[in-house]
Amino acid sequence: MPSAKHVLSTLNHDRDAAELLYVYPVVSRRAGGVSIGINLNPNNACNWRCVYCQVPNLISGNGPPIDLSRLEDELRLMLSDVVHGDFMTERVPADARRLNDVAFSGNGESTTSPQFAEAVAIARRLMSEFGLLRTDTKCVLITNGSMLGKPIVQGAVAELKRANGEVWFKLDAADRSNLGRINSVRLAPEAHLERLRKAAELCPTWVQTCVFARGGEPPTERHLAAYLDGLRSVIHSGAPLLGVLLYGLARQSHQPEADELAALDPHELDRIANRIRELGLTVRVHA
Repeated sequence: MPSAKHVLSTLNHDRDAAELLYVYPVVSRRAGGVSIGINLNPNNACNWRCVYCQVPNLISGNGPPIDLSRLEDELRLMLSDVVHGDFMTERVPADARRLNDVAFSGNGESTTSPQFAEAVAIARRLMSEFGLLRTDTKCVLITNGSMLGKPIVQGAVAELKRANGEVWFKLDAADRSNLGRINSVRLAPEAHLERLRKAAELCPTWVQTCVFARGGEPPTERHLAAYLDGLRSVIHSGAPLLGVLLYGLARQSHQPEADELAALDPHELDRIANRIRELGLTVRVHA
């Protein structure tokens, strides 16, 4: 019988629960069930540093070379336990006992891994082996989108589509100032929006946006107006966005700014969601 700390919940994302290097299970509030995560960044390296990031000891960098054979063995083991074993009954609350997805979502940006494309191929092959491509179980890439301009990543995202794929593309801001303030990156908003358009052309794509109070204040009207203008430009380009996954802070940040951040009042979160819906987009809200 697993210990209490290894019973998963939306608040307990213990990535050591499965005692594996690359594969970990979580109960995801955004997914609404069990997500089998694939962590291609066990070195805790990311090319962005979002102020709300919950990865401890985050460093700047890319994903390291990975052991593809070990990744395949771990994913096969986890899928076997979830699909055919007693994982769900022993580890998961009764109301979340459904396998929603296999998700590339680790301790950094998955697409910086030099073997990202090979890892996607492994995920697709094993999902087929376990009969999951005939179900509504998805293969999800949760990404900051920074590498979507690279042909090798675009090819992997196209492969992802053939595995019931979805891209969840981070867009927390669409102006230089707030991209720097929230995601700690210096980039042209237009270039990032172009990568979002490309993702949507290659694979069904949700925008994922984190909103929060900082220094006791919600996002400013200027921040929100630039964000909405960015979304509007992508919509007008004809990119087939699925909608927006709008979420707040559920767990403590491990970044230096943590004490400045707080969850938004639910009414403020709903107000922002309604502003996005005015663009004609579906919005799923996760407080």
